[in-house]
Amino acid sequence: MFKWFANRRREKVIQEPFPPAWEDIIKSNVAHYCMLDDAERTHLRELIRVFIAEKDWEGCGGLELTDEIRVTISAQASLLLLGLPHNYYHNVETILVYPSTVVPPQRKLGFFETALAPIEESHPIIGQAFQQGPVIIIWDAALHGGRHPESGHNVVYHEFAHKLDMLDGAADGTPPLRDRAEYRDWVLTCSREYLRLKHDAERGRKSFLNTYGATNEAEFFAVATEQFFDQPLLMIKNAPDLYRVLKEYYRQDPALRAGKIICAVESGQTG
Repeated sequence: MFKWFANRRREKVIQEPFPPAWEDIIKSNVAHYCMLDDAERTHLRELIRVFIAEKDWEGCGGLELTDEIRVTISAQASLLLLGLPHNYYHNVETILVYPSTVVPPQRKLGFFETALAPIEESHPIIGQAFQQGPVIIIWDAALHGGRHPESGHNVVYHEFAHKLDMLDGAADGTPPLRDRAEYRDWVLTCSREYLRLKHDAERGRKSFLNTYGATNEAEFFAVATEQFFDQPLLMIKNAPDLYRVLKEYYRQDPALRAGKIICAVESGQTG
């Protein structure tokens, strides 16, 4: 019954005209939008409408929420869902948006907790995703990542990849997959690339992936997702099998989109 009501509500939201001002925001702040075909753009706009309507948004640190903030973040988060079977990130209820880099408060011990090791100090963050809690996004980082995919860093992709990973109850770098064969392929490929990145990071070698991905398997998946969407041709060159398993998971081919853009530029086409 609840699912029926949710679907009815979503259908009504999707049927509403998409505000032209919102599309202007996406065109200005989300570079990937111009790479999508017409059907993908239509689907993305539908995802954005539902995403904005269903999530609780909170401006923090004095930030006043605007349509630009909600639409820009929603478009990037929804891009990950474009080919996936999904329930609009049902494990995300609240999105906290800060204006700039923030240092979270130091974690305090619970009443019945005993510290077996020193509590890790808080460090500046540009985003954070909690297993049973909100997603924190830093606005200036989200805006820069959306406008500059060539940087290979996107805080929205990163944090919402974590939430996809958490859908099976564990942040372990392996989101819910389709079958045993896909799990087997995923584990073999991602484990190999994770260990290669970790090996390079320990020896101070430069990698095509951000070395933050060597922190653990969950961070590896989030970092790999950033590069899969933003620097797909670089990933294919350096880790074609990793690109392949991510392509099969997300059911998208960013390298094909990037190739079309390059061909259009080289031929002098504009649009």
